[in-house]
Amino acid sequence: MTKIARLKRRAEFLAVAASRRKQVTPGLILQAAPCLGVTVPRVGFTASKKVGIAVARNRARRRLRAAAEQVIGRHGAAGHDFVLIARTGTLTRPFGELLGDLELALKRIGAYRADSCDRAGGAP
Repeated sequence: MTKIARLKRRAEFLAVAASRRKQVTPGLILQAAPCLGVTVPRVGFTASKKVGIAVARNRARRRLRAAAEQVIGRHGAAGHDFVLIARTGTLTRPFGELLGDLELALKRIGAYRADSCDRAGGAP
């Protein structure tokens, strides 16, 4: 599993949005952009007021962080920046389906890399 870095500055989020590579699933929205000179995937999280009050937005971001650690840490292409945007479904979607949403979005966007265990068919 690869360690993931964080996007923290507004300019980094805007650069990912400007790439216009986006996938929408019931539980989240994934934006991606290739980033030169970066060896690990970098991830940023956001939740607008459409998701709910501050407590709900924080919970949605925590769920997205947990999903990103599991999926992007294992399957996210190195040298990419990702932004995960919470939706109202992020709060109510079962966590297993949220993981599936993120994995599907990575595949559709073309930033999915197969894990070495997946290729070999063995256990980690």
